[in-house]
Amino acid sequence: MITAIVFVNAEVDRIPEVAQSIAALDGVSEVYSVTGQIDLIALVRVRQHDDIASVVADRLNKVEGVLATETHIAFRTYSRHDLESAFSLGLD
Repeated sequence: MITAIVFVNAEVDRIPEVAQSIAALDGVSEVYSVTGQIDLIALVRVRQHDDIASVVADRLNKVEGVLATETHIAFRTYSRHDLESAFSLGLD
């Protein structure tokens, strides 16, 4: 599974509608409305790298109200479980 994190700038008065439209796209697992310089963060999870282009370039960028995107592809996933294991001293 390949994960891409997509920062989305959207028309301010359309953020909820844009978020819902993005969330409905195949390949998009979650969309967050956030504070700061970007408006939304979308998590894209696909099987192949080429699928990222299909989701982001071919569909997400074309959602009405999307002004700009910036895509980051994840190399590794770290979870709380992974971190707890890494810092465990192994003492019982």
